[in-house]
Amino acid sequence: MQKGPNDGGDETGRVVLHPVAGKYLNRLDARDRERVRKALKDLEKEPPEGNIKPVVGMEGHFRLTIGNYRAIFERRGPHIVVTCLDPRGQVYKKKNMGGKR
Repeated sequence: MQKGPNDGGDETGRVVLHPVAGKYLNRLDARDRERVRKALKDLEKEPPEGNIKPVVGMEGHFRLTIGNYRAIFERRGPHIVVTCLDPRGQVYKKKNMGGKR
């Protein structure tokens, strides 16, 4: 899993974290952080694994449920870009789920 949408790698299906999502991930306690990392890593599998559903009103965006957390992501070429990572009650309140606060 890499941070930043311009990672320069050519591996397919890599999960890339938006800088704000990466910062939030690093603030989680160790148990939650590892659980979220494992769930994001499962997105790299073919087909992606996890509780994944499209985000209504945001074409091309999906949400992954990880316990009380939600990861909003989209495919950009071969990469899966996590644009937002927040608690369940917070993630959908944002006007722009592209990681801006």
